[in-house]
Amino acid sequence: MPVFRCYYLCMKIAIGCDHAGFPYKDGIVAMLQTQGHMVLDFGTNSLDSVDYPDFAHEVAKAVESGSADRGVLLCGSGNGVAITANKHQGIRCALCWTEEIAALARQHNDANIIALPARYVQEILAQAMVRIFLSTDFEGGRHGRRVDKIACA
Repeated sequence: MPVFRCYYLCMKIAIGCDHAGFPYKDGIVAMLQTQGHMVLDFGTNSLDSVDYPDFAHEVAKAVESGSADRGVLLCGSGNGVAITANKHQGIRCALCWTEEIAALARQHNDANIIALPARYVQEILAQAMVRIFLSTDFEGGRHGRRVDKIACA
């Protein structure tokens, strides 16, 4: 595994997945730790069938409360964990399929959690999207105005 240095602010990252995302989780955790990030791992820790909301809620609560700076969620399609996380106020969870979408989720939407579709992207792409997501800044400006209009409360 290549060694990456943390050229940007090292963060506390919450991660969670269901059984479909589990095969990628340990690799992402190792990559994050190699970069100097602290990882809060909310599971799951096996291929045994589980309910994705149980893990998505824990990651979302950690980001929402400020005990984590950002979050990473994985499930088969990425949709279930993204829908669940986005039920939390202050969470902007982006389902990402490409590196460009991961960058735009940060630049234009100030997303604070990335959701990855483990059954539809290769692990190397999933890791690349996480690296890009964490190293990309929010652009603010006109995008800030739009992000301010997202919340219903």
